Parts: sequence; structure tokens; C-alpha cells
Amino acid sequence: MSSASFSEQSSDDPALDRIGPALSRLRRRTPASSKDLSRNLVLNVIADAPGETTVGGLAAEMGVAQPVASRTVAACIAEGLLRRTASQSDGRRTVLELTEHGETERSRFAAEQRRAFEEITATWSSEEQIQFACLLDRYGADATAWSRRQAASRD
Repeated sequence: MSSASFSEQSSDDPALDRIGPALSRLRRRTPASSKDLSRNLVLNVIADAPGETTVGGLAAEMGVAQPVASRTVAACIAEGLLRRTASQSDGRRTVLELTEHGETERSRFAAEQRRAFEEITATWSSEEQIQFACLLDRYGADATAWSRRQAASRD
């Protein structure tokens, strides 16, 4: 099936209208507390960012105001999860890095999320679990690229 005919056929499928609410439910069901959710998001954004991450860049990536990102970063620094360092490309800028403890916490969150995924999908075949995981990972990567293109077109 060509991509044009697939696009025409799938655009009327009511399953596509359920994507937004489903993704919202996924976000609400991850780590146990809102504190964990925020820390996990910050740690993943910084770890996955290409190059150096500033508080402003973190705020843009998270879709929050800079003061919100700054408070979250301050809490993560106080907990030993992040550190501020001088940029290697511009010593006047301060960038964020994960500490060893931050890497450990990021791994712990990932393990908790995997256990939750395995429990939630216990009735799925292993092929379905792997296919969903691969597609969700691909969706996340494509969503990040799309978001960066959107931000670049606004600049």
C-alpha cells in the first residue's frame, strides 16, 4: 500500500482521535510522585540533548517557563542529581550535567517504568510488547525532531 493511500485510509480511523487522550494517560501513570515525574523528565531531557543544555534550553524542551525550569533544576542540584558547569564552547554560559547520582536515578526510573510496562502489558505477547516499545520509542524521537523544527521555524 502506498503512503498516500494509507494516509487517505487511516485519516478517518477513530483510533487516531484517541491518541491525545491515550498519551495523556501514559504521562499521568508514570513514576509514583509528581516530584519523580519532574526529576525523571529533567534527567532524560539533559541526558538526551544533543550538546550542552542550559536552563533556558531545558525550559523550552519541557514546554515550561524558565522560572519553573530553574526551580526544578535547583531542586535537582540540591539532591545531587545535576551540577552546573561552564560551557566548553563559551565559558560565559552555564550548562547542566548529570552527576553520577543523577545517572543512577535515571536508571532507577527507567527500571520502574519497565516493570510497570511489563505489568500493564502482561497479557500481550512478547512480540506485541516489543513492537509497541519500538513504535513508542520511534514516536518519541520523531516528536522531538518535530518539536525542534517547530521551534526553529518560529525563530
